[in-house]
Amino acid sequence: MSTDNPTTAVDDADTDVDAAELQALRERVEKLEESMAAVDTGDDQKKMTIVATQGSFDMAYPPLILASTAAAFGWEVVVFHTFWGLDILHEEKSKDLKLSAVGNPNMPVPNAVAALPGMDTMATKMMQKKIDENGTATIEELIDLSLESGVDLQACQMTIELMDYDEDDFYDGVTTGVGAATALQHMAESDIQLLV
Repeated sequence: MSTDNPTTAVDDADTDVDAAELQALRERVEKLEESMAAVDTGDDQKKMTIVATQGSFDMAYPPLILASTAAAFGWEVVVFHTFWGLDILHEEKSKDLKLSAVGNPNMPVPNAVAALPGMDTMATKMMQKKIDENGTATIEELIDLSLESGVDLQACQMTIELMDYDEDDFYDGVTTGVGAATALQHMAESDIQLLV
C-alpha cells in the first residue's frame, strides 16, 4: 500500500474547498517540493582558498602540496598568487627560486654566516639535493599535478601589472586577470582559508 498519495473522501458538505482550489494547492505544494529538492542538492563538497604571498623556493611547496592534496579529496581549491607568490606560477622565474638562508631559524648557521654572498644559492642546492634524494616532486611537477587535479591556480592581475609581467609568462592553465574582489568572494564561500 503506497502512502505517497493517500486518498481521502472529501464530503462537500464538510468543506468549502472546491476541486479546482484543491488541485491548485496540490500543484503549489508540488512546485515547492521541487524547488526545495533543487536547493538541497546534498552537495557537501568542501572549498578551500589559499593565498600564496611568498615566492621563495621553500615557500612554493606548502600551497601546492596542500592544494593538490585537497583536490585529491574532491575539494574545490583556489590558490590566489600575489606579490612574490606570483613567481611560483611564472614559468621562467619558478625554475630559479631561492631558499633564503637569512632569518630562517632552522638554518644550521648563524645569520651573520647566512648573510655571506652565495649562501642562498648553497642553501637552495642543499634543499634541491634533499628533494631529489627523497623523490619529492619538483615545483613544476606540483603545478602540473595541481592543474590536472582541477586546482584553480590564479595570478593576481594587479601584481602582474606591478611586476610588469606578461600573461603569457605563466604556466598553461593558470588563470590570469583575477582581482582581489574575486579572491575575497571565493574566500567568503570557502570552508578553509589559508595565508601562506
